[in-house]
Amino acid sequence: MPVSMCNKDILYMRTALEEAKLAFDHDEVPIGAILVHKDTGDIVSRASNKTIEMSDPTAHAEILCVRQLCKTLKVQRIPDYNLYVTLEPCPMCAAALSYARLNKIIFGASDLKSGGLTSDIALYEYPQIHHKPDLVSGILEEECRTLLQKFFQQKR
Repeated sequence: MPVSMCNKDILYMRTALEEAKLAFDHDEVPIGAILVHKDTGDIVSRASNKTIEMSDPTAHAEILCVRQLCKTLKVQRIPDYNLYVTLEPCPMCAAALSYARLNKIIFGASDLKSGGLTSDIALYEYPQIHHKPDLVSGILEEECRTLLQKFFQQKR
């Protein structure tokens, strides 16, 4: 799954990190995400975690990005888009991203405790999940992980 980073992946993940920093500044778990058109490279949606702000446990960055683009396009599936997210999606988000039929998921830091893709859960290994987006991990992993660690250290 991990592959060598290309300049575009680094650029896009830095943009997702900008969103994560906005969440950090609003005392939300600092996770950021962006959706990018797989052919044009246009960033079409961006979001950060807003579970506290929206009083909504499903207001994860990934879900908000997908909702925003689907609403704009008036569709339920977005197969021409890649998601960049700073932390491995949780099982809820991993399922939603599959249902949205994303082309690819690129994430920074793995989440061995609560991740839905590489932890013991590994949702996309189950045959009940029909669409399995391509996965890439480890893009700016240290920067993504450091921001999360800083946030949780401040909470202790």
